[in-house]
Amino acid sequence: MQTAAPARKASRPRADALRNRERIVTAARETFVEHGLNVPLDEIARRAGVGNATLYRNFPDRDALAREVVCSVMDRTARAAEQALAETGDAFAALERFVHTAAEERISALCPMISSDFDHDHPDLEAARRRIEGLVAEIMDRAKAAGQLRTDVGVGDLLVAAAQLSRPPAGAACFSVDRFVHRHLQLFLDGLRAPARSVLPGTAVTMEDLRRP
Repeated sequence: MQTAAPARKASRPRADALRNRERIVTAARETFVEHGLNVPLDEIARRAGVGNATLYRNFPDRDALAREVVCSVMDRTARAAEQALAETGDAFAALERFVHTAAEERISALCPMISSDFDHDHPDLEAARRRIEGLVAEIMDRAKAAGQLRTDVGVGDLLVAAAQLSRPPAGAACFSVDRFVHRHLQLFLDGLRAPARSVLPGTAVTMEDLRRP
């Protein structure tokens, strides 16, 4: 009687394959920031130090690569805030870590990618967006409850201001204003601290406000 062959375990990606994928994503983020979404994929492969076949094996088209770049940036930014909250228990410190990490990841320079013909409803992108929006809302609520954060600001206020302050002015090279970004972001963050020293016009901006046409 012939015995059945043992079931094969699903093979895990090799370490070098994972490193190649990460190099591609890092190179794509840097290249998209410098030259825009339409940069040749060959240039991204060259900068990553891999062959074109390796790039296409991981990402069959430009949309798949761009989506992975955006998701990875949002994930790393969220992890920075989670780590700060776990290490200190200080909600405002976690908020500061989130804002400064978002600037370092150049999340504002990637905004045009998200607002173009990007697939906004892709499950991976939607999951990353929900995670980061939920995390920021939780941290802001905790900071307000602790009396650290003024009560008249919303998640939308934070994300819009952080994106605007970390995006280079028109006509300026993307990397030429890096030395000012964290300085100006910290001035903004100090303005969020309670007690508030002024009355803001309008009402707190929510994510629903930002999505409304």
